[in-house]
Amino acid sequence: MKNTQQGYFVKRAAVLFVSLLATTFISQFSLSTSHSIEQNIEVQLLGINDFHGQIDTSKKVNNRPAGRADYLAAYLKERERTNPNTLLVHAGDAVGGSSPSSALLQDEPAIHMLNELGFDVGTVGNHEFDEGVQEMMRLIDGGKHPKTAKRYGEFQGANFPYAVANVVDKDTNKTILDPYVIKEVKGKKIGFIGVVYSDTPNILDSSKVKDVKFTDEVTAINKYSKELKDQGIEAIVVLAHNPGKSEIDGSKPTGEIVDFARQVDDEVDVIFGAHNHTYLNSIVDGKLLVQAYSAGTAFADVDLVIDAATGDIIEKKAEIIVTYQDAIEADRQMTEIVAAYQEDVSETIHEKIGETGVELTRGQNAAGESDFGTLIADSMRHTMNTDFAFIESAGIRADLDAGPITWGELFTALPFGNRLMSLTMTGSQVRDALNQQWSPKKRMLQISGLKYTWSNELPAGQKVVDIYLPTGEKINPDSEYSVAVNTFLAMGKDNFTAFTNGKNRVKGPVDLDALTGYVEAQPKPIIASAGSRVTKLNNEFVLAPKVDLYGAVVSNEP
Repeated sequence: MKNTQQGYFVKRAAVLFVSLLATTFISQFSLSTSHSIEQNIEVQLLGINDFHGQIDTSKKVNNRPAGRADYLAAYLKERERTNPNTLLVHAGDAVGGSSPSSALLQDEPAIHMLNELGFDVGTVGNHEFDEGVQEMMRLIDGGKHPKTAKRYGEFQGANFPYAVANVVDKDTNKTILDPYVIKEVKGKKIGFIGVVYSDTPNILDSSKVKDVKFTDEVTAINKYSKELKDQGIEAIVVLAHNPGKSEIDGSKPTGEIVDFARQVDDEVDVIFGAHNHTYLNSIVDGKLLVQAYSAGTAFADVDLVIDAATGDIIEKKAEIIVTYQDAIEADRQMTEIVAAYQEDVSETIHEKIGETGVELTRGQNAAGESDFGTLIADSMRHTMNTDFAFIESAGIRADLDAGPITWGELFTALPFGNRLMSLTMTGSQVRDALNQQWSPKKRMLQISGLKYTWSNELPAGQKVVDIYLPTGEKINPDSEYSVAVNTFLAMGKDNFTAFTNGKNRVKGPVDLDALTGYVEAQPKPIIASAGSRVTKLNNEFVLAPKVDLYGAVVSNEP
């Protein structure tokens, strides 16, 4: 009996020991797995680009109103509530070309809006440089401006950091802002590198950036990616004010940031794009590329999973959300902020200048003309008393609704404060300028004082067939004509280099002042109609050019 009992207790002890081992193993495995899962961090990046100070402006997207600061705020706050690990980012052009309720107040309202929403990091776009480096830095760092100091005192600046890795001071050769910003989420670090379009000096008044250099974006990204990796940071995001686009399903990605994706360090996981106001959501060479239209009409929701052990991004996906106004209630706090700024400039904005019986739009017909562009070109020629006038369609930023025409509407259409300039050009040089509309990409000019025919069957640089004076006679290639343009075109920007050959250059008033004076003097309702100045000769079926939300042609491809 004793031996039997001893055997029983030995077996019992063995069973208990094995059971204990198994329980311990399972418990440790469970804890280890749970610990690993807990350490994998889900991060949400909510990004906008090309906001352009449109704090109180709506745009039509798919024939539905979208945008405006209070609706954008409502969408961002709603998404932010879904993940406590959310960072808000922007990829430049937060200001510039703004609505008057922001622009008349030096774009302080646009930065205030970003502050109120709690943005975490941004980069600069070409329009941040519109009024020079010093004013750009004032908006970022804070300081007084004569136009706003009496009313608001000293502006606090942005309460979030900016980064730009490829703009350096010419004297010190150091970046004018930090090249990158590091954000920490639950103990894991993410590096944000900022870059801006390196050709910026060629698309604005280059005197505004005479003290800085714009360097190659890819070189800068790779340089600072290495620096981040040397600090043990494996999660790297680029905020690039550079263009890119794709189809809605992510196919056919094209543009500069697509090229960047194939050239930059493979540790770069995500690139936010900007500048051409298009849709982009695609994977290229393992990098996630996104861009969300412009003017607050959309934002990018980028969802990341960061590995517990390595700190690297192991999963990434994105969605571009349009901020349709009929799908959400506006954010009340932001509505009140915007209304206060509107009230401060209301007397100026609501001044009635004229009247139109029909909507005058920037939308171009198949030949490349627009009703509103025709009116603006006429105002330039009248003001400068020249033979011809030209304005680039991309410089016209809004349409005119039927009914009263207010100063604020005209300002929204021509927000950049460009001066007019008269030039003397030969007929041959005028032909060269018209032919540059298709080289290297389509950028149609709105015209006054002449007519011309063109054929899509002819190669770029040779598409213009005949040019006519109002009398019906053809333009003489050797004769000289007076031409009105704005300073942007006079400097040969956007590849319109023919205008740099113009002689006898005389500056005139600001384009907005010329337009308001002209509209005010016209009979009411004003009449402006495109369709008689430009003729497209070939008869094949042609789709109207694709335009961005501001009416600029962005593509001639399906």
